[in-house]
Amino acid sequence: MSSSGGKFKSSFGFVLAAVGSAVGMGNIWLFPYRLAQYGGGAFLVPYFLFVALFSCAGLSGEFALGRLAGGGTMDAFGHIFQKRGWRGGRVLGIEPLLGVLGIAIGYSVVVGWVLRYAAGSLTGSVLAGDAQGFFDALAVSFGSVPWHAVCVGLTAVILILGVAGGIERISKFMMPAFFILFLIIALRVAFLPGAAEGYRYLLTPDWSHLASPETWVMAMGQAFFSLSINGAGMLIYGSYMSREENILRHAGMTALLDTLAALLAGLAIIPAVFAFDIPLSSGPSLMFVTLPRVFQLMPGGQIFSLLFFVSVFFAGITSLMNMLEACGHALGRTARLPRWAAMVITGAVTFAVGVFLEALPHMGAWMDAVTIYVAPFGALLCAVLLYLVLGLPAVKTELNRGRTKPLGRWFDAVAYLYVLLAAAVFILGIAYGGIG
Repeated sequence: MSSSGGKFKSSFGFVLAAVGSAVGMGNIWLFPYRLAQYGGGAFLVPYFLFVALFSCAGLSGEFALGRLAGGGTMDAFGHIFQKRGWRGGRVLGIEPLLGVLGIAIGYSVVVGWVLRYAAGSLTGSVLAGDAQGFFDALAVSFGSVPWHAVCVGLTAVILILGVAGGIERISKFMMPAFFILFLIIALRVAFLPGAAEGYRYLLTPDWSHLASPETWVMAMGQAFFSLSINGAGMLIYGSYMSREENILRHAGMTALLDTLAALLAGLAIIPAVFAFDIPLSSGPSLMFVTLPRVFQLMPGGQIFSLLFFVSVFFAGITSLMNMLEACGHALGRTARLPRWAAMVITGAVTFAVGVFLEALPHMGAWMDAVTIYVAPFGALLCAVLLYLVLGLPAVKTELNRGRTKPLGRWFDAVAYLYVLLAAAVFILGIAYGGIG
């Protein structure tokens, strides 16, 4: 049995899988907070701009490189080096994979917490007492082992089923369910007394924030990380794409749906927090402490708590699928393992390391190190190799497949700007101690 899992069977399935990779915790616990903190509606101006730039050249570029090379990051970097007559490309391709694996390790812990909250919402235990105390009892060393194990195990099983039978089939169910459940929550929140004040705070533009460089830096970081540009995950999905597909269109659809998910999260979370006069926070405390307090006070809160955590669980699993697929595929190709063995080993490593990070301080420190230093450097490395080493003619040839009108010279400027912005994300992430 090959380590390859086949191809996506439909454009719809590919886009939903890519959206599943992109939509994650950053959409839910960071975007609403940043939107509120950096000028409300004004923040959307730089955010939309960066999403458009990064999807056009970054997301589409990684899709194109994966499809061109017919494999993941190690295959793609090896392909570029071979074109130049160089050696060592496959070895260099390990760096972005380490970034993705590092994120997956920390992410699996968080998805385990989400599953525990979904179960606690079903039984009512999440809303029965002190929200902070419930989270503190969970986010400790070895405090979430069974939930954590279920999440990693479920993801590995889905991946063993292959691209069409596992990734595509599950994404076609989980991502529409995510949007439907979040839409139900957002509609319910709209009728809460006091929600209007939250909408005003969230969406009323404070244009003065656009004069602050920090607003643009945070919008850039939010857009970059939200699209899962890391030199590995989207690249492997691109390798499973049909040669007839229009890559730029798929990248645009992925970015549009990812942005819609972030806006839905903002419209559901911020007005609800305002309706019950609870202080706004960001990060895990927003999702695991603040929102349970909101659900405690909301009529019918138990059902909406269940809908919320189930939808977040779907977003988490589809993101994990992408990260572990990139790593498992590389392991299978390199070690010549059957797919099932590569995915089992990848899942086992993810769990074995993550089980020591279940305490919030450990998980936070791990994720900071990976997302500030390792993953952004992998994305920058991919951008440089793609547009400056492989070169624009080869990239544009691949991007023009499936298009009726070839790309114009405007794309050259966007591509080179993207390389500069990828470098800026890496440098400014270190300077600010994290921007995504």
